[in-house]
Amino acid sequence: MESSKEKAKLLFRLEEISQSVQMTGKARALIAFGSIAEVERIDAYSDLDFLVIAKKGHKLELIENIEWLTSLAPVGYYYLFTKDGYKLFYEDGIFCDFGIIEDDEVKQIPHTKGRLIWGEEDFDDSLCWPTHQGNHEENDINRAVGEALTSLYVGLCRFARGEKLSATRHIQNLAIDHLLACSHLLSEEIIYFKDAFENDRRYETRYPKLALFLPKMIQGYERCPESALAILEFIEKYFIINPFMKGLIANLANELLQKRK
Repeated sequence: MESSKEKAKLLFRLEEISQSVQMTGKARALIAFGSIAEVERIDAYSDLDFLVIAKKGHKLELIENIEWLTSLAPVGYYYLFTKDGYKLFYEDGIFCDFGIIEDDEVKQIPHTKGRLIWGEEDFDDSLCWPTHQGNHEENDINRAVGEALTSLYVGLCRFARGEKLSATRHIQNLAIDHLLACSHLLSEEIIYFKDAFENDRRYETRYPKLALFLPKMIQGYERCPESALAILEFIEKYFIINPFMKGLIANLANELLQKRK
């Protein structure tokens, strides 16, 4: 489906939700987040991320009975993933990730800037302002590189023991996360909807030159030694690497590769 049609479909469903929750008489506002707050980036893979602000004393009613949502279109699946938040999938492919809270709870929930879809006249729209700016950036290079190298070594040791899941997470998640946090020191960032919660969101667009290294650094469950060597190569390209740790990691990775033959 064309992106313009998908965008229209999502926004139309959001408006339906807004009108439906208003009709309950139990809500004060509906605030959109994510791509439906930043409408220009809606595409075929966007979901409806929103908060319903309940009137005092009506929050539980809106949580326990979500007919105001399920009555709009056939629903394939939904579940309560927090005490006041649902994830719901419509059969037509629209996914909703939402919470139902009261005014005084909004500032307690970490969120980026929201877009007010509907609110009562006396609703304080400053509640849409962000409560979480996020900071994924690491400026202590020695710490970041040290953590990455340590994660590589620990991961390879676990791979050698047959703990491949733990190895994969140490090498292809933890080590890389520490290095990605230094991205702003290695390459100019292209400003493109930076996510306050997840540094890996839209990384390929924000840091295209660095992203080219990722396929070799993340080779999968069975290829931890290969991934570790590629990450080591990346570290050596951009940072000063301790020769002892370089040798320790490279020797262990190559030893594991030799055993595979």
